Amino acid sequence: MKKSGVLLYLACLWTSGRATEMNQDASESWGVHGQATYVSQFHPGFGSPYQGPNSLSPGNNGRQTADVTLFAGVRLWSGAQAWVNPEADQGFGLNGTLGVAGFTSGEAYKVGAPGPYFRLPRAFIRQTIGRGDELRTVVPAANQLGSVQSREGITLTVGKFSVVDIFDTNRYAHDPRSDFLNWSIVDGGAFDYAADAWGYTYGSAVEWTGSWWTLRGGGFDLSRVPNSPQLERGFGQFALIGEFEERHDLGGHPGALKALGFVNRGRMGSYDDAVRAAQRSGTTPRVGLVRRYGSRPGMALNLEQELLPDLGVFARASANDGSKEAFEFTDINRSLAGGVSLRGERWNRGDDTFGLAAVVNGISTAARRYFDAGGLGVLVGDGRLPHYSLEKIAETYYSAHFGRYAAVTIDYQLIVNPAYNRDRGPVSVFGLRLHAEF
Repeated sequence: MKKSGVLLYLACLWTSGRATEMNQDASESWGVHGQATYVSQFHPGFGSPYQGPNSLSPGNNGRQTADVTLFAGVRLWSGAQAWVNPEADQGFGLNGTLGVAGFTSGEAYKVGAPGPYFRLPRAFIRQTIGRGDELRTVVPAANQLGSVQSREGITLTVGKFSVVDIFDTNRYAHDPRSDFLNWSIVDGGAFDYAADAWGYTYGSAVEWTGSWWTLRGGGFDLSRVPNSPQLERGFGQFALIGEFEERHDLGGHPGALKALGFVNRGRMGSYDDAVRAAQRSGTTPRVGLVRRYGSRPGMALNLEQELLPDLGVFARASANDGSKEAFEFTDINRSLAGGVSLRGERWNRGDDTFGLAAVVNGISTAARRYFDAGGLGVLVGDGRLPHYSLEKIAETYYSAHFGRYAAVTIDYQLIVNPAYNRDRGPVSVFGLRLHAEF
């Protein structure tokens, strides 16, 4: 039997006739959406008695990024849809996206270009198999066709997309195009999820949703070498991820708690092995010289809670194996973040949002030894680290909406001990974000 026939057969078994009938009547057959986002960030000069290859520049520094994305989708058969997201990108993060472990802009990639260049970050198929008579309305959106479908069931996503499209999501802090910008606030800082240098990968994810819970699992392709633009061929290096979500009401206000675990399997270097090899040769330690196949596990907890109809809070805690180098995301071995989000209904600007958050990032003892000996990581490396301290970041933003399709955001971040170095900073980062969508 063909794959499409199998999926249709399962859909018939799991979905009641009433739900199927309503889906067919109310479903979009295709959808096209688009977005454009521009982010400009600037920091004035700050104290820096020394710096290394990956240090944030201590002088006045300003950078900008821009991207334009098309979201095109079509319904393939009952419960199935396919999406492609061609995109044009341009620009650089501050200092080439180097110098801060909790980097300042989720719109800045680890690669950049002075002029526009084109990519295909997402191309995937999603199959939903509903179960039960309780229905919900799915509104049309980017990568989501409008429909009426069962609240419970199974969803399978296969293709190229971002791991954090599905895992570690949060209602109040997850989208650098609309809420916070800092990497370690919009995602768990120590969640070293599989991705190329732009944050996307190939893989599959299954979500099993019940009345008050969802269980997710997935397997994804790692980069060919850590922090690389090229993904591994044949999934010889891979990540496995599992997440359990519990949904609840607190005094009539919805909330969710998610527990996530992951393990990366690939060729990665031990910090202590790199330091020992450098001591024997009298050189600077490099994890790239001591890589061997192994595992790097980690975990994350993620809370979102509405307190009032216009007010919500969130928190994230994450940690990973600090004995080895970061594979994909950033140089963080443990992270704790939290904040609040307030819509502007109280001042008659119901579509506006004010956000305030803080995050504390840290690294392991092995990582400290490596960076103090002059080693370089994914984003940080001051040449030495004689006075380690936790990296502390506070971020606040105000997003003003103009109609349904445009928003202007002002953003401010204060970074204390950038790259865990008490000798440098603090750094103030001022940001402007322009966003439009249809």
